[in-house]
Amino acid sequence: MKSIHRLIGRSILFVLLMNACAAQGDLPATALHQTETSTSIPAVISSPTVPPAEGPANTLFDDFQYSTRDEMTLNGWIIRTQAGWPGIPGAVFRSENVSFLDDTEIPNSRLLRMTSSTDGSGGNTSQTQICHQRKYLEGTYAARVYFRNEPSSGPDGDQVVETFYAITPYEEPFKPEYSEMDFEYLPNGGWGLEPMTFAFTTWETVRIEPWSADNTSDWQVENFDGWHTLVVQVMDGTVRYYVSGKLTAEHSGNYYPDAPMSINFNLWFINGGLMDSHDVRSYQEDIDWVYHEAGVLLTPEQVNQKVRALREAGVMFLDTVPAGVPALESPCDL
Repeated sequence: MKSIHRLIGRSILFVLLMNACAAQGDLPATALHQTETSTSIPAVISSPTVPPAEGPANTLFDDFQYSTRDEMTLNGWIIRTQAGWPGIPGAVFRSENVSFLDDTEIPNSRLLRMTSSTDGSGGNTSQTQICHQRKYLEGTYAARVYFRNEPSSGPDGDQVVETFYAITPYEEPFKPEYSEMDFEYLPNGGWGLEPMTFAFTTWETVRIEPWSADNTSDWQVENFDGWHTLVVQVMDGTVRYYVSGKLTAEHSGNYYPDAPMSINFNLWFINGGLMDSHDVRSYQEDIDWVYHEAGVLLTPEQVNQKVRALREAGVMFLDTVPAGVPALESPCDL
């Protein structure tokens, strides 16, 4: 069995090297733009998952080919159950809000779905968050997600936040080592922004109570309903955000991350942004895959090529990003 795994690992490395050569890795960060298509990266999952020791170095990839939440947590994910920031006071975070389903567009592929719901009261508001370990800093982060403008059930109008982000724990107000990078889609607006606003925010530091934030943000007002590949490059003092191959924001200076972060997704409601209705309504965000390569700047097209190669090799999960020594605590509470 070990020899089979070594053979698979060598095959994957060969495919990735070939794709890297074809991708012309010396292209500038803004050189490649592509249009999102739901079938651009086919799934092939017939082969066994490659052990991390045999796969490409400094890489996290998860195709979310799970049937149960226990399978997911065995791969280093935390499904949040702790109450608190962000969202509605009194709301809960429920592990049952995370589910898995077959992808109706790509054969043999599965998706992770987050579902959050509310009836307008804090006690009956349920939010969702998943977090991977705190060990990520410079490099390329990417995920393919499905945003929705409307609830899956019930009346529409709540200010809901659909996200992909990286963050350090909140340990004290205005801690200099605090770091955060956010993709946040607001289908019904919020924070004074219009409906269908997509915000791209990089943080220097924050104080939660009373609220005071030192961050920089750009946003676009556009209909982002549907599938999008999100990429953030963190390299050489600059953070660049891409949506479906298009550069949407660029931040540097004091906002550049300076401490290891966890990789997260959440789906939550803005405090003060719930509509005046007691009818239960549910909102959903789907995740196809997540990818990170530490210390390497990849264009969106290069990310797609690497994900395609891993899928074609049958890799469903891979984590060769080393943890710190000692490993950092990874709370999933922000």
